Amino acid sequence: MEAHVRLPRWLARVNRVVTNRVMGLWAPYLPPWAVVVHRGRSSGRQYRTVLWAFVRKRTVVIALTYGHTDWLSNLEAADGGRIIRCGRTYVLKNPRVVTANDATALPVGTRWTTRVFGSAFVADLQ
Repeated sequence: MEAHVRLPRWLARVNRVVTNRVMGLWAPYLPPWAVVVHRGRSSGRQYRTVLWAFVRKRTVVIALTYGHTDWLSNLEAADGGRIIRCGRTYVLKNPRVVTANDATALPVGTRWTTRVFGSAFVADLQ
C-alpha cells in the first residue's frame, strides 16, 4: 500500500488561528487560494476556511492535506456550501470525497491531489 502525505494536526490549528486570518485577505482573489464558507454542524455559526482549490470547468478539487476536517464534515452535513475564488462566489453542490483508488473520477490536472494526499474533496460549482 502506498503511503500518503498528511500534514500534522498542530499545523492545522496554527493555520486556523494565525495564518488563515492573514491569508484570508488575499485568498478570495488570488488562485489557487480560495475561501470555503460553511456553517457549523452544531453551532450554526458561519466559518471561512482558506484552502487551495483547483478548478477545472465546473468542478472544484481540494486536496485533503489534513485528512477529514471540520470544514469537510460541515459541507457534507449541509450537502454543500459556498466558495469564493478569483473574487467570485460559487455554490458547492454534490460534495464528495474521492480517494486515490478513484482518482480517474477527477478532472485531468487534479488527480495528483489523491496520489499525494490520499483523498480530495470534490464538488460541482454553480
